Amino acid sequence: MAELHQETVTDVHHWTDRLFTFRTTRDPALRFRNGEFAMIGIEVDGKPLMRAYSMASANYEDFLEFYSIKVPDGPLTSRLQNIEVGDKVYVSRKPTGTLLWDHMRPGKHLYMLSTGTGLAPFLSVIKDPDIYENFEKVVLVHGCRYINELTYEKLITHELQHNEFFGEEVRKKLIYYPAVTREKFRNYGRINTLIESGKLMRDIGLPPLNVDDDRFMLCGSPAMLKTLSEMLVRLGFTETRKSDFREFVVERAFVER
Repeated sequence: MAELHQETVTDVHHWTDRLFTFRTTRDPALRFRNGEFAMIGIEVDGKPLMRAYSMASANYEDFLEFYSIKVPDGPLTSRLQNIEVGDKVYVSRKPTGTLLWDHMRPGKHLYMLSTGTGLAPFLSVIKDPDIYENFEKVVLVHGCRYINELTYEKLITHELQHNEFFGEEVRKKLIYYPAVTREKFRNYGRINTLIESGKLMRDIGLPPLNVDDDRFMLCGSPAMLKTLSEMLVRLGFTETRKSDFREFVVERAFVER
């Protein structure tokens, strides 16, 4: 298993009965770009059981952080949700992924559209100083079913704004837009509805979407990715394919697990 490295769990936080976060040690030799994912897993019946997980930590932090859903009958998460500090997990040595800001044409506004644990890669991206150097506004949209699933709000709205290195840029440029679909909330509705109605852009004070200025990263359920990709195409945007950099990128590596 030379392609895997074993890390030690250093912290576990259960947000709800469906969502949890855990941190591990980090092999100093591991290199990744903010927005990428790795294969992680645990040993089951004498061999590693692996799934793709985005790094929620930044590439310069000395730990790895992962954000996971709990699937009762999921082959991995049914076991992973019970991990404790001191347990071991496997992490692949070659992270990869499509959610890279420079794999799109230059633009003014970066929209990161996420649902559920699809937020994870964007927690890494919003810690990247390059994002604030290359976009005038950085919009993080997180859609969930219930209010208590809007995790990481303190990090997004407080801790990053006081970062000693780029907090000023965060305060100027980062816009956080949480949305809920099954409870009364100030931003109620699905992301595609909030965009197509114009409500999202009105709420954050940005102009209607246009191909010259706006760029998108998408991460969430397969149904969400399909709906939002089709919506962007209708609006005139084109998805990046390999080295043909266009106006939006999509991460399709994840499944309910």
